[in-house]
Order: sequence, then C-alpha cells, then structure tokens
Amino acid sequence: MRKIIVLSMITLDGVMQAPGGPEEDASNGFAYGGWVAPYSNDVDAELMQRLMKPSDLLLGRKTFDIFEGYWPKHAEGWPGINEVTKHVVSTTRKGSDWQNTVFLDGLAGIQELKKTEGSNLQVWGSSELIQLLLKNDLVDELWLMIHPLTLGQGKKLFNEGPIPAAFTLAESTVTPAGVIMAHYIRAGAVKTGTVGES
Repeated sequence: MRKIIVLSMITLDGVMQAPGGPEEDASNGFAYGGWVAPYSNDVDAELMQRLMKPSDLLLGRKTFDIFEGYWPKHAEGWPGINEVTKHVVSTTRKGSDWQNTVFLDGLAGIQELKKTEGSNLQVWGSSELIQLLLKNDLVDELWLMIHPLTLGQGKKLFNEGPIPAAFTLAESTVTPAGVIMAHYIRAGAVKTGTVGES
C-alpha cells in the first residue's frame, strides 16, 4: 500500500495559496502571491531538494494545470518530474500531453490507487484535494513548511474540518529565516485526559 504525503508551504494562520509567485493563483482576489520568496535560503533549499526526489504525484486539477504549464520545460529544477506518474483528480479534464499523466475520478479512484504497489504519492498544492484526503483519513504524513507571517485570507490547509487525528513529529528544523520545517507521521486516534493527573 502506498503512503500519501502532503507537502505544504503555509503561513502561521494556515494559508497555502500561491506561495510561489503573484500569477500562481490569484483567485478570490488573493493579492499576496509569492509570499514564500523573502524567506528562501540555503537551509530550506537543501531540504526541498530532498523532498523533490522522484516520487509519483497526486494532484488536484488546478495545481496540475500550473505544473503542466511550467515543469515540462524546467525539469532541471525538479529532476525526474517528467518521468514520474502524475495522478490528477479532476471532474473536468481527462487527458494531457504531459507524459505519464493519469486522471482519476475522485475518492474511489484515490482509494484504489493507494492500495497499489509503487512509490509514495506526494501531494503538492491542491487545497481542495487535501480537504478530501483529510476528511477520509487518507493522509499518512505531512511535511509542513510554516512561515512566520499571517495573511488573513486565502485558501487554507485545514479549511474544511479534517477528522480528529493524531500525528507524531518525526523530524524538524528551523531555517535562519524562521521557517519551521516539520515532518509529521499519522499516529492513530486523538487521546484525551486531564492535565496534572497521573
């Protein structure tokens, strides 16, 4: 069975929209595209290279559209991006000229894909897809890159009410720019208790 790993650049208030540039996603009047750029440094670049090693992708349609328009011509920035399989969840698209692209119909297609053998499935961007995955307990790991700013508007990572779930911190680092890069692994149900009781 494959693991589904969500990798997301977020703000302190959970916004994940358009981290890479002003034209990336200006929907709903979002005016802060490219908010990650001022925090880039060698530390996060090194970790990003590790996270971008070849692995199959699971993407929402809008993120796929962005990737399809950029990465086929810039593959030197993401070695293997053209060769890995891009699984795209969409109700509006059924085909692409980008090699190794497969379209899925929704939750059932994701569940079947997860049961197959192969590399882990990385989810980049894809805010609506992430909501679906979180609601259905399909996220095995989170890589969160938490940036020290709030935006107050925009698409959020935990926007639609994920199921209660516990995670374990497996790895973390803080960059010189104050970005917390944290790797969480799914760890069963939420436990409760009373503080101070042994």
